[in-house]
Amino acid sequence: MNDNKKIKNKSTFTEGFHDIIEQFAIVCAIVLVMFAFVVRLNIVDGTSMIKTLAHGENLAVYSLFYEPKAGDIVVIHDPTADPYDEPIVKRVIATEGQVVDIHFGSWTLTVDGEVVDESAYRYLDGGRIIGAEYDFPITVPEGEIFVLGDNRNGSADSRQIEIGTIDTRCVVGRAIVRLLPFNRITVFTNPYND
Repeated sequence: MNDNKKIKNKSTFTEGFHDIIEQFAIVCAIVLVMFAFVVRLNIVDGTSMIKTLAHGENLAVYSLFYEPKAGDIVVIHDPTADPYDEPIVKRVIATEGQVVDIHFGSWTLTVDGEVVDESAYRYLDGGRIIGAEYDFPITVPEGEIFVLGDNRNGSADSRQIEIGTIDTRCVVGRAIVRLLPFNRITVFTNPYND
């Protein structure tokens, strides 16, 4: 009688263990699918987004069916954009068909003739970007976006001919959360929607 009870207990333990392994495998598969198609991780490289983001911070980036909108923080990766062929983080300023103008003396930015309030995120450090700049105003071509770094004097972005407007197919996704460092965890909202 005791042997039957031991066999039954062993069988129950084995079934429970297999259930745990199966559930763990399902959770791992779901996480892998999410990180492959829905959310990606990205590390900020450089200081072009200072005030908003710092070098080395970790971002969760939403990518599934994402359509860029003005104000979003996006990760861009264009492997053909030498020397900017690694992923870069910038803010979308305008989308296709919009007219962008920048008055560099006062750093007044206008999109379609409307002044954009950038006080929540723009940072001016006194440096100067090296590179050929476009003549403004410019109209954003179809299927492209105009992006700027929040650190305006320390960012290579759509102002430079070397980068220019960005093909939306090069947009990896929208930064939704700063994950690390833990003391700076932040869910990003679009300042243009506030």
